[in-house]
Amino acid sequence: MELNEEFSDDFRDYIHAATPPYIIPIEYYTTIWRSFADNSVASRNLPFRAKIIDTSLTRGNFGPNKYISRIISDVLGEDHQLSLSMAYRKLKHSFMNEDGIKKINDILKEKKGDVTTKTLTVSMDMSARSTWDSSIAAHLDEIPFDSVGKGEQCRIQMKLAIEAAQDSNVLLIEEPENHLSYSNMSRLIAEITQKNTDRQIILTTHSNFVMNKLGIDYVKILSPGKTMTLANLSPETKDYFMKLPGYDTLRLILSSKTVLVEGPSDELIVQKAYLSMYKKLPIGCGVDVISIGSLAFKRFLEIGKLLKLNIRVVTDNDGNVGTLKKKYEDYMDGQIENIKIFYDQDEKHPTLEYQLLKANSLEVLNNVLGKVGDKAFKKEDDLLTYMKNNKTDVSLKIFNSNENLSFPDYINDAIRY
Repeated sequence: MELNEEFSDDFRDYIHAATPPYIIPIEYYTTIWRSFADNSVASRNLPFRAKIIDTSLTRGNFGPNKYISRIISDVLGEDHQLSLSMAYRKLKHSFMNEDGIKKINDILKEKKGDVTTKTLTVSMDMSARSTWDSSIAAHLDEIPFDSVGKGEQCRIQMKLAIEAAQDSNVLLIEEPENHLSYSNMSRLIAEITQKNTDRQIILTTHSNFVMNKLGIDYVKILSPGKTMTLANLSPETKDYFMKLPGYDTLRLILSSKTVLVEGPSDELIVQKAYLSMYKKLPIGCGVDVISIGSLAFKRFLEIGKLLKLNIRVVTDNDGNVGTLKKKYEDYMDGQIENIKIFYDQDEKHPTLEYQLLKANSLEVLNNVLGKVGDKAFKKEDDLLTYMKNNKTDVSLKIFNSNENLSFPDYINDAIRY
C-alpha cells in the first residue's frame, strides 16, 4: 500500500491536527498490485457492468439497514465515503476511552483466572468486518428504516438501487412488485422505464401487472430445451394489455391447460361441471379456469397461438352463431390444433342461463335456488329473469348445491381434456 496522491492534502491535515491521531488513516492509502518481478499488474475492466437489484433479500431485522447502506455507499462520492469511514473509526476508538468502559474493563481484569487465564475486556469490533456501511442505521422521518412498512422499504431500496446503478449497462431486477400496492407499483414501473432507456433491463416477476405494463411482447419464456417469445404479438394486443394491465396473462402463459370463460358466474359453473365429472376441481388436475370477459378472448388466443398453449374457450352464442363464427374464424374447425372454441348451436338459448334451464328443469333449479321470497318460480321466464339479474348469486348456489345437476353439452365437451 502507498499514499494516494489524490488525498495528500487531507493526509497532511490529518497528521498535523491538534488532537494526536491514534488511528492509521488507511482511507488515504491505495493498494498497488505488483508481480514478483516488481512489475505493475493492471486490472482489466469488463466491457459492461451489471447491477443486481433484489429487495427480497432483505430478511431479518438488520437486513434492510445492511442493504440500504450498501446502496448509499454506491450513491455517495469517494470523498464522502472517506469522511464517513474516518468518523466511524474514530468513534470506535473513543469508545475505549470512556470512563464507564474503563471501569467495566477494570472489574473484568480482576476476574482474570475465574473464567479465563487471559485478560477479558469489552470493546467495539475493531476488525475489518466492522465498517460504517454495515453498522450505520438509515432513518425515515426519524424512524429506523427496519421499522417502517415493508412496501416503503422495498420502494426506497429499489429507487436508490436504480440511482446507484447509473454506470451499469445492465440492470438485473428480481420481483420489483414485492410488498407494493398497485399505485406504488405503477409509479415504480414508470420510473424503471423512463430512467433506463439507454440500458438493458432483465427483470423476473410473478406479477401480471408488471409484465403487462413493461410490455408483454418483451417476455421470454424459458423451458427445458427451448425458449419462447411474444415478440411477434400485434401492436394492438400489446397496447391493449399495457393499458389494461390487470389481465391474467402470466397465469395463462404458465398454465399447461386453460379454459377461458366470459365472467365469474361462468367460471363457477365450469368448475362445478368439472367437479361433477371428475370428482375434483380443475386446478387439482392441472387445468386453470380463467375469467377474462369475451372482449379479451382474441387477445389471449393470440398469445396462445404464438406459444402453442392448450386453450379451450367456453362462450355464449348470444343468439347469433354466424357472428360468433365470424369473430373466431381463425380458430374454428381445428385451424389451430391447440385452441378450440365451445358453444351451443341453438340460438334460442343464447346465454348460460338459458343453457342451464335447457339442461335441467324448472323443478331442479327451484330446488337448487330455494324459495326466493316466499315462493318458488312457477314460470320459466320468471326464473330466467331472476337468473340473469343475479348471475353470481345463482352460480354460487349451483356451485355449492348437492342437487344432481346436468350441464350443457358444450361445457362438458370443453372440460374433456
